[in-house]
Amino acid sequence: MTTNTAYAVHQIARPTGFPTAADFTYAAYPVPEPGPGTALVENLLLSVDPYHRGLMDGGEGGLELNAPLEGRSVGRVIASRDPGLAEGDLVFHREGWRTHALVTLGAAGTRKLRGHEGVPLEAYLSVLGGTGLTAYAALTRTAVLREGEDLFVSAAAGGVGSATGHIARLLGARRIIGSAGSAAKVRHLTENLGFDAAFDYHDGTVGEQLAKAAPDGIDVYVDNVGGDHLEGAIDVLREYGRIAWVGAISMYNGDRSPAAPRNLFEVVHKSLRLEGVLVRNHTNLQDELEDFLVPHLRSGRIGTDTTVVQGFDRTVEAFLGMFRGDNLGKMLVGLNS
Repeated sequence: MTTNTAYAVHQIARPTGFPTAADFTYAAYPVPEPGPGTALVENLLLSVDPYHRGLMDGGEGGLELNAPLEGRSVGRVIASRDPGLAEGDLVFHREGWRTHALVTLGAAGTRKLRGHEGVPLEAYLSVLGGTGLTAYAALTRTAVLREGEDLFVSAAAGGVGSATGHIARLLGARRIIGSAGSAAKVRHLTENLGFDAAFDYHDGTVGEQLAKAAPDGIDVYVDNVGGDHLEGAIDVLREYGRIAWVGAISMYNGDRSPAAPRNLFEVVHKSLRLEGVLVRNHTNLQDELEDFLVPHLRSGRIGTDTTVVQGFDRTVEAFLGMFRGDNLGKMLVGLNS
């Protein structure tokens, strides 16, 4: 890459089922000049996320073909005509999946990072970014986890799952149980992330394994998978339990309208509450999240939990690898800047 050339990932075809590398291309273009009220950012870290898959089908709110893909990113201002941004400032923005971007402070989620001393940059796209904010909102606003309660987290070794485990422990959860997709990830949950129990969902039905791990039931379920995980959690939830439904990765590359859980009426029978979580509805909690977590990041009590794939030309590889489960924690792309 040269200093006069920028690069972006373009989507060139609508995926059918699981995306492939042939659905994307890397495009080159001149580094843009900032106009009045804008700043030029050189990206340092990019986020690849499950929600991108739904946008790739097009339709209202979907991604356009043959145009740079959007995505969460952290970058450094290298030229500015925005009075709120100075050269050298670190910013969070949503013009990712490219090496350079024009941004405006306060527009499309662009904000200057607070730059906490002793906090690594990748934290701002993991536990202090959208994944951490999702987990924090799910636990403190949607499910309202209380001290001494028991929690189940699906896809617990992923970005939101890892953050959920950390935050739940800090909030005083009694037992934290996670599901993951391999024996290595199960060990990671119990040996490195402090989960009290974990299981590989390939080893049997989710409901049976969860009931064994939580014989006395659970109070809260943070759902990142849907499908059989949601059904299993409904069976094990105690009366007045709460479900914070964050995502449904089991549905992203296939049938978007699966049959409802066969035990759905248990929501009524047990007086359960099921509520969806969209992080864009909780951006007002960003400073609260940072004030809560930064001391624990500095002390080493929690980590950033990231897998960083180095090189912009591996962005698509990182995205596809996330769906294969190649990552522990949040999947990021480092641009070697």
